[in-house]
Amino acid sequence: MMYSFKRDIPVEEGYDVVVAGGGPGGCAAALAAARAGSKVLLLESLGFLGGMGTAGLVLQWAPFVRYGKRVVGGIPLEIYQILEERGYAFQPGPNPEPVAKFAAIDPEGLKLVLDELLAKEKIEVRFFTQAVDVDRDPDRFFVNGIIAHNIEGFRYIKAKTFIDATGDASLVKLCGAECFEPGVAMAPTLCAVVDGIDWKKMNIDLCGLIVGQQAMVNKAVDDGFFSQPDRHVPGIFRSFRDLGAMNAGHIFNLNSLNCRSLSEGMAKGRLQVQEYIRFFKTYFKEFANTNLVYTAPLMGVRDSRRIKGEYWLSLDDYQNKRQFPDQIAINAQRIDLHVRDASPEEYKRFKKTFFDTPFPFEPGEFVGIPYGTLVPKGAENLWIAGRTLSYDTHIFASMRGQLLCMLYGQAAGTAAAQAIATGRTACTLNTRTLIESLRAQKCILPQEKLSDEMTKN
Repeated sequence: MMYSFKRDIPVEEGYDVVVAGGGPGGCAAALAAARAGSKVLLLESLGFLGGMGTAGLVLQWAPFVRYGKRVVGGIPLEIYQILEERGYAFQPGPNPEPVAKFAAIDPEGLKLVLDELLAKEKIEVRFFTQAVDVDRDPDRFFVNGIIAHNIEGFRYIKAKTFIDATGDASLVKLCGAECFEPGVAMAPTLCAVVDGIDWKKMNIDLCGLIVGQQAMVNKAVDDGFFSQPDRHVPGIFRSFRDLGAMNAGHIFNLNSLNCRSLSEGMAKGRLQVQEYIRFFKTYFKEFANTNLVYTAPLMGVRDSRRIKGEYWLSLDDYQNKRQFPDQIAINAQRIDLHVRDASPEEYKRFKKTFFDTPFPFEPGEFVGIPYGTLVPKGAENLWIAGRTLSYDTHIFASMRGQLLCMLYGQAAGTAAAQAIATGRTACTLNTRTLIESLRAQKCILPQEKLSDEMTKN
């Protein structure tokens, strides 16, 4: 049974760029567009910015440097430097050269810094607001406006360009564009913050994990300690003010695109957090006094809907370290394809990929991420920012981190502003000009040759 309704709602206009979603990608997109002279509106469903870095309690950022060479610059580096200067970020653990350190982030500090940066650029932010529908031209892939909803009701918002930073490609899906949904997705995790840890007594590895953790996980599984025999436990990482950021437990068979499944998963995740706290207290003397402080209000979804863009980045591209004239970011992360069930076979697959396979990049090597991965096929004024780019499952597992999402957002915001200034569409944008602009914004884009046109499959 279906129900239809029709109503008159207020119309708002005058915006150059509307960004749906205030996570890492959305914030970077808004900043880049505003700094290029655009009038920007950002819509965020929660009451603060930062997405997985704040609401998701994913409080570790990947290294900015690999083998002594910087691979991440631009807006993410700018934000990190502000956080570090103000005591909201630090690098725990021993010196891991030739691979630079992971960074621990204070989520409350990140909220404040993002508020400040967006306010400085006069970006209008509407919290507790979500894009719920799209008005697309019936004859071409052009978005006339979106319907947003908050406590005041519905609004029709017109703009010249739009950026989908929802994390689930929701605007692209509402447009009826082609998308990809994984058959069996990586399982999500509900993260948490814990206290009561004496880090000075810890023997931790380069990632900030206690040495010997996997042996204890295996013992607990063999002992029948866990409600599900999952041997893949990322762990507890040292975080801000000597607290611990706990990333442990997988919620299998959760469909992040189904509200009922997400709701059930949140309840299950809170039970898992308690179970893993008991595990750490039981099997490690270093965690004997660990207590729960807070569970994340946002599910740690790793895998979701992605777009089918003008370029589909493949495992072959990654393995061959392919470079592109229009690459808008580079990546030197290994594939981190989390387990999709608790079977021994699935953990064996993960272990082989993540631990037993040599690091795929030598000093100075990386794979490029071309501009076409940001652009839904045929789109004229819509881009993607965040984890929902056009790439296959294996590549996705290497490219979903917060720093990369910010770089995607920076490219999307810059592209939107350039499209407005030049009259070009997303699909016909001059990518030479785009790359030159991103380089001027201190993005690390070392390709020797540029092209006026995007790379397409």
